[in-house]
Amino acid sequence: GIGEREPTFTPEDVFDYIYAVLYSPAYRERYAGFLKSDFPRVPITSDPALFRDLAALGRRLVNLHLLRAPELADPPSGFPERGSNVVERVHYDERERRVFINRTQHFTEVPREVWEFHVGGYQVCEKWLKDRKGRALSYDDILHYERVVMALGETLELMRAIDERIPSWPIQ
Repeated sequence: GIGEREPTFTPEDVFDYIYAVLYSPAYRERYAGFLKSDFPRVPITSDPALFRDLAALGRRLVNLHLLRAPELADPPSGFPERGSNVVERVHYDERERRVFINRTQHFTEVPREVWEFHVGGYQVCEKWLKDRKGRALSYDDILHYERVVMALGETLELMRAIDERIPSWPIQ
């Protein structure tokens, strides 16, 4: 099973390890050229403790990205204004840390770093809302967006933790 701490590793452990490595900011910077033109090369460690630690961090990332992490179950309400819930114009107010969907309605407490987070060339928080332009957000949509914001905040923390755990590049 996953992470049983046996002398062997499962396929899930290997997947989680790779997921962690691919989310390392140092890895992304070091191998940026390869990532743009080729398949990602995954450095494998010979240190079982490092492998297990990175696999555990990767597992946490996977659960966040699938929105299965327990800490995402009940996000704080960050959509305080009543209104139509129609996405008209997406705008980020850096000073107030708010993401507006129309003139009056907004999501609160969205850190700039989360707002600017990109995956695959897309700014996640902005794209999700822009894909819903002209539509009214349902309660489930609002809850989903709040979970995405929380997941991205946790992702940024885990990315830092991954880089702190990797002693040097290339991985030994």
